[in-house]
Amino acid sequence: MQLSIVIPAYNEENRIINVISKYFDFYEDFEIIVVCDGKDNTAKIIKELSLKCPKIKLLEFHERLGKGKGIIEGFNVAVGDIIGFIDADGSIEPEDIKSMLSALSNVDGVIASRRLKESKILVKQPIMRRFSSQLFNIIVKLIFWMNFKDTQCGAKFFKNKAIKDILIDMETKGFEFDVELLWRLKKMRYNIIEYPVTWKHSEGSSFSLLNAPIMFSSLLKVRFRY
Repeated sequence: MQLSIVIPAYNEENRIINVISKYFDFYEDFEIIVVCDGKDNTAKIIKELSLKCPKIKLLEFHERLGKGKGIIEGFNVAVGDIIGFIDADGSIEPEDIKSMLSALSNVDGVIASRRLKESKILVKQPIMRRFSSQLFNIIVKLIFWMNFKDTQCGAKFFKNKAIKDILIDMETKGFEFDVELLWRLKKMRYNIIEYPVTWKHSEGSSFSLLNAPIMFSSLLKVRFRY
C-alpha cells in the first residue's frame, strides 16, 4: 500500500533534510509532500531534493497558510492508500511511525499520543506549554465530547477514504486543525485510535501560547455552527 506523508514546513531550512532523510530507511512505496509557506530557503532545498528523488514533492505558497491549511493542501494532492502528516521538528522517530501504520489494519486512523501509559517522553516541554496543553485537552473533551488524551501530537495517519470524506468540510487553518479533523471523522463514525510513542520536545516550533485564544475562537465557531 502506498503511503503519503505531508509535512507542513514553515521556515524549516535547518532541519528539513534531516527529518526527510530518516524516512528513506524505513519505507519503500511512499511519497513525501512538503508544504512550504515561509520566507527562508526551505522551498529551495526541497525543490533540489525533488529533482533527485521523485518521491519528494514540493507545494510552495508565498503567503502564510497556517499549519492546518498547509496540511489540507498536501492532503488534496496526496494519492496514497494511507494519508497522514508529521511535524517537521523530528519529535517522533520513523520507528514509531512504522508501528503506528501497522496498527491501521483494523481501524480507519491512528494518531500519536504522548499521554498513554506506554508513551515515553525523552525531553519534556516547558512547564507552561505542558499546562496549557493539558488545559486545552480538557476543554476539547468538554466541547467536542471526544475521549482522546492527546489531540495535538504531531503525527496522524488515516485511510484514504476517511480523509477524502471529510476534507471538503474542513474550515480551520491553524494549530486547532487537529481537533476539527478528529471531530469530523468521529461524526462520520470512523474508528480512530491513539497510539503510544516516544516523543521529545524540540525547540523552534512556530507555535506560541498567544495562538490559544484564536484556536478556541475558531473551534467554537466550527462546533456550534451545526
